[in-house]
Amino acid sequence: MSFAPIQSASGANRTGGGSAALHGAIEQLFGAADAAAVTEVCERLLAVFGIAGRLRWRLHGDSWIPDPGVRQVDLADDPQGLRTVVLEYAGAPVGSGAEADIAWLGRIVSTRLRQLAETARLYEAISRLALAERLQRALYAIAEQAGTDQNMPDMMRALHGIVGSLMYAENFYIVLYDEANDSVRFPYYVDTMDRDPPSPDESVLLREIQYSLTWNLLKSGQPIMGSIDEVAQLLQGQLVPIGPNCEHWLGVPLLREGRVVGGIVMQSYRADTRYTSSDRELLTYVAQHVQTALERRAAHAELERRVTDRTAALREANRVLRQQVLQRQRGERLQAALFRIAEMASAPESLEGFYAAVHRIISGLLYARNFYIALVDEDNQLLTFPYSVDEVDSVRPPRSHGRGATEYVLRHGKPLLADPAEIDRLVALGEIRQFGTRSVCWLGVPLVWNERVMGVLAVQSYSPEHTYSARDQELLTFVSYHIANALQRKHTTESLKQAYASLERRVDERTRALALANRDLREQIAERERVERRLKYETLHDSLTGLPNRTLLLQRLDHALTQYKADPQRLFAVLFIDLDRFKVINDSVGHLVGDDLLFQVGGRIRACLKTRDLVARLGGDEFAVLLDGIAGEEMPLQIAERIITELQVPFRLGIKEIFTSASIGIALPSPHYQQPEELLRDADAAMYSAKDDGRHRAALFDDRLRHEAMSLLEMEGDLRRALSRNEFVPYYQPVVSIADGCIVGYEALLRWNHPERGLLSPGDFLIVAEESGCSESIDWQIFDQVFAQTLALTRGEGFISINVSGRHFRLPDLDERLLAAMERHNVPASCIRIEVTERALLENPPQVKRMLENLRQRGIMISLDDFGTGYSSLSYLHQYPIQTLKIDRSFITELPSDIAHLDGNQGFAVVRGIQVLADSLQMQVIAEGIEEEYQREALLRIGTRYAQGFLFSTAQPASRWLGPGAPTRLPFAAA
Repeated sequence: MSFAPIQSASGANRTGGGSAALHGAIEQLFGAADAAAVTEVCERLLAVFGIAGRLRWRLHGDSWIPDPGVRQVDLADDPQGLRTVVLEYAGAPVGSGAEADIAWLGRIVSTRLRQLAETARLYEAISRLALAERLQRALYAIAEQAGTDQNMPDMMRALHGIVGSLMYAENFYIVLYDEANDSVRFPYYVDTMDRDPPSPDESVLLREIQYSLTWNLLKSGQPIMGSIDEVAQLLQGQLVPIGPNCEHWLGVPLLREGRVVGGIVMQSYRADTRYTSSDRELLTYVAQHVQTALERRAAHAELERRVTDRTAALREANRVLRQQVLQRQRGERLQAALFRIAEMASAPESLEGFYAAVHRIISGLLYARNFYIALVDEDNQLLTFPYSVDEVDSVRPPRSHGRGATEYVLRHGKPLLADPAEIDRLVALGEIRQFGTRSVCWLGVPLVWNERVMGVLAVQSYSPEHTYSARDQELLTFVSYHIANALQRKHTTESLKQAYASLERRVDERTRALALANRDLREQIAERERVERRLKYETLHDSLTGLPNRTLLLQRLDHALTQYKADPQRLFAVLFIDLDRFKVINDSVGHLVGDDLLFQVGGRIRACLKTRDLVARLGGDEFAVLLDGIAGEEMPLQIAERIITELQVPFRLGIKEIFTSASIGIALPSPHYQQPEELLRDADAAMYSAKDDGRHRAALFDDRLRHEAMSLLEMEGDLRRALSRNEFVPYYQPVVSIADGCIVGYEALLRWNHPERGLLSPGDFLIVAEESGCSESIDWQIFDQVFAQTLALTRGEGFISINVSGRHFRLPDLDERLLAAMERHNVPASCIRIEVTERALLENPPQVKRMLENLRQRGIMISLDDFGTGYSSLSYLHQYPIQTLKIDRSFITELPSDIAHLDGNQGFAVVRGIQVLADSLQMQVIAEGIEEEYQREALLRIGTRYAQGFLFSTAQPASRWLGPGAPTRLPFAAA
């Protein structure tokens, strides 16, 4: 490309139209969204200045040399990309005017690039904060479910939705284990493929599902995750699948005091949806909160059941009491009837009037429209009817003894309650031969005196609406005795006294029973009111510290926010307090001491506040304070410092002296707050900011924290969308022979083709990916692409190295998953190398060693990456199956540029020592970060055969190394 000599247009071009173009270009520069847009605007500015030249990006450390006669001027550095925008032009040096224009342009370009870098950093911080906030909201929602009025199925459906907001949970069920009966129950079960789900109310003996996934989860008490084949290998054959086979399975136990009481299980039937170790850890953490919510809800349900049972008992007692009242009323009526009979026995009225009065009395006790009295006339051997009222047989003349129903009662001396069927039965037996007009129901009782049956008292009904029962028989029999006694005038007085005394005794007994029942009823009502008051208190207070809980805090906070909206001068503040390193205290001295510490912390915080201020425990080691009636932001900061100072004083817990500190976040009201939860959320965010700044301090929520939270949220969303869109791609940096530049292999490096920000390196997003749990999924996406391109890149001779982080080695089946992926793409084991760091070897040595040995036995070579920057323990080199050492670039940069002074250089000695060590162990050495020719020459003198770095090539997409024209040898300065 040819260049025109550079000239300054400081004069003419800045007047008139040139000045307007300049201003417009500057406005576009500060509105540019990325570095590429900045360079486009710069080119227009150069045109405005009349400067003919070309802009390009130069990576830091790039040794590119321009063509002869081409001059370079560095305009500005890009903090995001570790690169510099360079102006290239041909001709003589620029004049002073053009030089000033170029310097001025470099300053404003540098300012805009720094602004873009700061904006990207804020977005990343907001994404991290959003992840923490979402988990916190989920835990809050789980805790709130225990206090809602929903029934258990609705509560579990809500828990399903909460877990589904954190991870894929389309197929989800909860199993509860009854240790006493050794049975399980599935109170909540959602499965899109299972056509025969278990009943939520049906218990199943555990032995009936022996060796199933659920059985293994409950028996082991440990989380289980993987496909059916992976879990079967993990369980060593103790697996009998039940139900539809899923693509991936994740289950975690529910524990109470170390004992398994149930489990939470999620299944995926999608081949592209698998659970990760982050999902497992997150579900394990969330499961304990779910268990707590289920226990609290079960306790609440049990209390409601007891209240319901008590109410039912009271209702039954009331029913019995009403029956007793009715019985007493019937007794009173019966008593009145007996009194009337006694009065009639002594009254001087005729016998006909006595019979009629008896009829009226009996009619007051039961249906007696048809009534007659039959008496035995011993003198004439006749059966007489001195009184008879009947709607059919109006006249009953005397008759001789026969086989009628009346004679049956006289003969047997006992009552007879007969319907037509009973009469027919007695007729069939020969007991009765004749019967008057057939009635629907007939009741007769004997009249006995002097232990002899002297007559019959009978009632009958011709209508189905009126029938008699055994109770009516007993009543009429009872009355018949008194009528008989009334007929016996000699025994009337004594009989009446006995009956009266008996009735009085019964009335007294029933009265005392009624008084006792009323007293019990009042006591039970008082107990229920006490239980209701206790339930209301427990709903609004923390059971451990006795402080108000989140529910009461949010009520008071909502009231304060309402008052603030009505009068903005009524300020208040929310303090979110979190104890620093409380988990360390809990793990070291135990939960009992930790609970005692939380109780004392609550008391000390309360002592630092005014009476009208509210302190609440939110859960765990988190407290919140509502300061009412503050004058400004200085007052909550002073109170926060007072609380921090008070918590510095050692706590005496038994014989132990415990030290702790606190980090406090403060949120003040403003018009944009609509819900009290938003204030609590922002105070929580400020608390995390205080922790990030070194803990043991207070921080006030401001716009910077809000922007950081939004940036983190956006970055996390971009990462998850990038996974679904396959935006992550591998770039390959060649590993070459130092002597001749021949390519012997490649290292696969992660890149992100962001649709808006362009190509991003791992440093721009990897921290957010790890915190959001996406990093493992991203790696597996890269692994699959690398394996798909391996055969084309290596051509059956070279190799490709993939970086496996320590997180992957937490999975017990990492080696088998890698081998399975290679087998799917028909990749030979000799074409793949695994690069691990020393830190990965430290996290779980036995498991890592087992997996690396398995991979080595299958033909995959193992490389130790960044050797020399970690512990550099020689034990790694013989304990693990390592074949290649990769010298970190930090040692390469220490090599001197003067080849003549290599022997006295410390960096040269270190690299030579590593090479000698590797040669003695028959290991291969690859030097990283070769950027200068003198470094290559120094490595040649040491004896290092292979290297990679910008001297040979930067990381490039696979298309650069494929095809007929792809290079197999890379040029360098000495070649």
